[in-house]
Amino acid sequence: MTMMNLRGLVARRLVLLIAGIVAIGIAAAILFAPDGFYAAYGIELAGNTNLTNELKAPAGVLLVAGLLMLAGVFRARLTTVSLIAAAAIYLPYGLSRLLSFALDGVPNSALVSAAIFEIAVGAVCLLALMPGRHDGIAHTIN
Repeated sequence: MTMMNLRGLVARRLVLLIAGIVAIGIAAAILFAPDGFYAAYGIELAGNTNLTNELKAPAGVLLVAGLLMLAGVFRARLTTVSLIAAAAIYLPYGLSRLLSFALDGVPNSALVSAAIFEIAVGAVCLLALMPGRHDGIAHTIN
């Protein structure tokens, strides 16, 4: 393995590590402390069992996706599928927020920041999947 290929592999795994830890952390917060998590975004659940249940359902998917992202850090044969999962989770979240901004108005700054982070992570994962782009990802991160 050449030094450039090694740098690209390390960069892809670093991106997956960050993406996986964030996804798992958010999922755990939603599953186990939803009131506090959403209060940070100015959203009050106020004992609304139906809303809490509705918010926890996608958190389970996010948790499993985060675990898959982390699996790509430790298993080379899972790196590509993990990058696909990360791009498929983060980009739609961020782009859906942009659609909401256009249709519903701009929310508080924490949610705008979340959209920027999600689109950035998703885009980096997508770039890492492109043939011949692995070395470019390493340069972007370093």
